[in-house]
Amino acid sequence: MSKSFDVVVIGGGPGGYIAAIRAAQLGFQVACVDEWKSATGGPALGGTCTNVGCIPSKALLQSSEHFDHANHHFAEHGISVGKVQIDVGQMLARKDMVVKQNNDGIQYLFKKNKIAFFHGRGAFLGSSDAGHTVQVSGSVEETLTAKHVIVATGSSARALPGTPFDEVNVLSNDGALRVGAVPKKLALIGSGVIGLEMGSVWRRLGSDVTILEGLPTFLGAVDQQIAKEAKKAFDKQGLKIELGVQVGDIKVGKKGVSVAYTNAKGEAVVLDADKLIVSIGRVPNTTGLNPVAVGLALDERGAIVVDGDCKTNVPGIWAVGDVVRGPMLAHKAEEEGVAVAERIAGQHGHVNFNTIPWVIYTSPEIAWVGRTEQQLKADGVAYKSGTFPFLANGRARALGDTTGMVKFLADAATDEILGVHIVGPMASELIAEAVVAMEFKASAEDIARICHAHPSLSEATKEAALAVDKRTLNF
Repeated sequence: MSKSFDVVVIGGGPGGYIAAIRAAQLGFQVACVDEWKSATGGPALGGTCTNVGCIPSKALLQSSEHFDHANHHFAEHGISVGKVQIDVGQMLARKDMVVKQNNDGIQYLFKKNKIAFFHGRGAFLGSSDAGHTVQVSGSVEETLTAKHVIVATGSSARALPGTPFDEVNVLSNDGALRVGAVPKKLALIGSGVIGLEMGSVWRRLGSDVTILEGLPTFLGAVDQQIAKEAKKAFDKQGLKIELGVQVGDIKVGKKGVSVAYTNAKGEAVVLDADKLIVSIGRVPNTTGLNPVAVGLALDERGAIVVDGDCKTNVPGIWAVGDVVRGPMLAHKAEEEGVAVAERIAGQHGHVNFNTIPWVIYTSPEIAWVGRTEQQLKADGVAYKSGTFPFLANGRARALGDTTGMVKFLADAATDEILGVHIVGPMASELIAEAVVAMEFKASAEDIARICHAHPSLSEATKEAALAVDKRTLNF
């Protein structure tokens, strides 16, 4: 017998679990279906982000940064240590503990908000006057019916054609987070977020890391002044990044992986490595969803087709996050999840794609919101720009991390902030001020006139805003 709910959410990642919580807050009877399993076979809510993405990667980045600081930066603070060693097993155990804490936290939130949780894979069975029916296949078979279904099934790593992930030698983001020992040589294909973050982790721990990128431009989606500054820092650290390469044959053997490629000069090169991490993008998770049963439309990529409100072509079925158009970011999925729950309740959910922040958690961190200088030029928008280096920031000097800058782009006529781009310490936190400012359509002058604590990294944000009008105070 089918169990009835007001809302059924398929997927327990950032988009799904947040949608379920917000729907429950609004008074709906809510169920959430998620198949992710922990190491012991139990539920592991949180999706890719919590289990093999955002959260564990940040845990490893933190551990590797501590190791790097102990090896290279403690002495300048007068701190003497003996030979510093890394226990990879303990590092991974800590990462797993952080993941479990997040898993358990979401289960607690479901209980707190009286959300029914079903551990298994959700797939559509059909539609009727009673609503849409979802089959749950797991340790217990269940059938759920609801007037509204929110699909939040996320995405999976894209494999290279002819080279599947074995998660031993050829690794996706999943396997990259479970490497049991520091590889002597590590190769990565793709210099995006995952490539740079995982490359940084293992480089800090002693790997000889080479990143191969097919595009001729480093971080093409990032403001190029910021990207060039970041590339200089990565080069100095010893992270080898080759641009404009064409990857050829990949051979997997008992001792590792061999990658043949043509470099930007047209030279044939063979790169031998112990491990290969492939990070060339992600594909929407719709396999097994059985969209045909309800007539759900997919696009050529396999993503669910939605309108601006996340409505699909089937009334009562919604979709959010990586499985639909737009940036594959956890916080974008969360905002869409909240908005859909509110729209189901007759409210006016809001997601502004123009103010979604992006972050790369390397060292230096890279963060941005709004348009880049190259986009403004391409669109023919008249703009003003202002930059301020962390080299001239007192707090950055005290931290011993003066790499990078803050950059403001503002409308030439109205001074409205069109984009803010940061490379440097704590960029992931500093970008929040820019997001708030842009959401309220602030001008660069508004930020320039606001008092910022001294000494703080945020003063660089104020100074960059002042630089738009060519009146910085400390540079």
